[in-house]
Amino acid sequence: MDEFVEPLGMRVLIRKDESRHKTRGGIVLPDQAEIPTITGRVVEVSLQVERDADFPIAKYDKVLFHPKNSIPVDFEQNNLLYVVPIEDVVAVFRRDDESRPQRRGKAGQDEQASGDAE
Repeated sequence: MDEFVEPLGMRVLIRKDESRHKTRGGIVLPDQAEIPTITGRVVEVSLQVERDADFPIAKYDKVLFHPKNSIPVDFEQNNLLYVVPIEDVVAVFRRDDESRPQRRGKAGQDEQASGDAE
């Protein structure tokens, strides 16, 4: 039986990106210099977040998050999984060629793009 972690409430599960030991300019940093990495990939989204139109976050999105309130999950050997409150996710990385996620209405229905009324 496979095990998985399902975040509850207004939380997402994020696999944190590896910490960098070199700056973008190519400067190698000593081991004691800790630059906190606060980007990662969404692994799971709670049902509450999934149903909330205010948070267009989906599985596999790359996100920027504030790590202070993150809870590490001792589920994998390298321990890069964190349960993160949705209010600590501050940005989602998007590409121009990707279509924007469809916004869901509060009832879980897709909102109409045009203002057609019957």
